[in-house]
Amino acid sequence: MFNRKHIVYLYDGTFYGLLTIVFECYMQKTIPSNIVFEGDYLPNFLDPVQFIATNEEKAKRIWNGVYNSISYTALHDCYYAFLSCKKGKEMLILEYLLHGFLVGSRITNQLSVPYVIDVVKLRKNVIGEAHRLKGLVRLSEIKNNLWYAPIHPDNNVLEQVGHFLMKRFPCQDIILHDKNRNLAFIYNSQNRNDYEIIQLPNNLKIPSFSEEEVEFQKLWKTFFQTIAIKERTNSRLQMQYMPKKYWKDLIELL
Repeated sequence: MFNRKHIVYLYDGTFYGLLTIVFECYMQKTIPSNIVFEGDYLPNFLDPVQFIATNEEKAKRIWNGVYNSISYTALHDCYYAFLSCKKGKEMLILEYLLHGFLVGSRITNQLSVPYVIDVVKLRKNVIGEAHRLKGLVRLSEIKNNLWYAPIHPDNNVLEQVGHFLMKRFPCQDIILHDKNRNLAFIYNSQNRNDYEIIQLPNNLKIPSFSEEEVEFQKLWKTFFQTIAIKERTNSRLQMQYMPKKYWKDLIELL
């Protein structure tokens, strides 16, 4: 039903931008050779290129179409797959959704189809990393009664971890900083359930810790070192629960 077309579609890197491309492909009955975020595209004179501007109305039609004609599960899987750091995720999501419009809700059970199982794997990877970070993130008090935490996630899980923190600490003003993407989740406790995600400059200087925070960090490190039994150290098990790539953000391991 859908014809392959040798063309590369560029987009702005947003989920609505990708859904706009899904809309265009569905209407034209074509599948491009690739979909790439415009900031990551390396020009190739062999590839015809077209930038597809985000159209909110078209994106919402696809969003509602997936929700009503396929399933909420399919929409959930595709959104979380989009948050993955894996290259080529856009084509997997595109083929998943176009096929989903043909077979309906049955697509979520068609795990023998390569792009279906790949989307499910990406969703599991993203949710798994968000779950780990919810248990590992360390909030520290900085000046002006703000609570700050840096993270270095592989996937874009800033919003998921930020929601967890704002629900767990509803009376604290929180800044969750994704240093890999220079994004910040900002929660103002004065406006409950209100938050924003902003792009930060590369050379941003984080204010120093409060005096009380410095003392608490010393106490926490002392506690961590005191309860440890050197003879029972199990580095492999420790890295299983606290992957080493996250250690740079754990106060007790600095």
